[in-house]
Amino acid sequence: MQFDELLAGLEQESLVLPSSWGQGRATFGGLVAALVTRRMQQVVAEGRPLRSLQVSFVGPVAVEQPVRIEVELLREGRAVSQVQGRVVQDGEVKVVVLASFGGDRASQVSVAPDRAPEVAAPDQLQSLPYMPNLSPEFVQHIEMRWGFGGLPFSGQTSREMGGWMKFRKQPEAMSDAHLVALIDAWPPAVLPHLTQPAPASSLSWTLEFVYPRPALAADDWLLYRASIDQAGAGYGHTQARIWSPGGELVAISRQTVTVFG
Repeated sequence: MQFDELLAGLEQESLVLPSSWGQGRATFGGLVAALVTRRMQQVVAEGRPLRSLQVSFVGPVAVEQPVRIEVELLREGRAVSQVQGRVVQDGEVKVVVLASFGGDRASQVSVAPDRAPEVAAPDQLQSLPYMPNLSPEFVQHIEMRWGFGGLPFSGQTSREMGGWMKFRKQPEAMSDAHLVALIDAWPPAVLPHLTQPAPASSLSWTLEFVYPRPALAADDWLLYRASIDQAGAGYGHTQARIWSPGGELVAISRQTVTVFG
């Protein structure tokens, strides 16, 4: 199933996530967070774009088993709405999401964000290939072209990692849910430091969207660059920026990851 087909399935009471969107023994976390995002947007007043998303991955979401997505509008103030989302499977909470939606406010403060760094065009960079039984299954849906740092398990110790990304099959439009899935597709920035495969996963993730958002076409390449703040004792702390093809800042990401290697 393509990403847009999964979004359409949210109208059902429960949803079965296919193995083609797997990541090791679980479902790709970016897909799960994206589905919750779309459901939360459905209960928020018009004119309140998504400002921030806080995701806690409580446990792995199994593929090919029904999941239920629950959302609750916690508060709707004059400008900001706070929403909680949960993914439940087999009676257990697997993912918890808190989101803030807010309309524009009048303000004298205006600080322009940094522009994107210089990097080669996508067609000049190495792709992370999808290799059955070796790559995470979801990589067959998302294309990544390396522009910063090394590939996972390459033994390169740069603090930076990232490059260009887009869906392999063009979606109908580039929504918030599509952005959430794309941004979480990149492996933890600490994995290039390892010399052999080892499991790693997100423990918590915070994503902030920047407005006014530049216009994004469905087939645009987006630029992602992550940097490591600190890593040790089996955990890593990273931050990332995401830019449009024109170099405009789109989102800011922070993650705490666990590394078993």
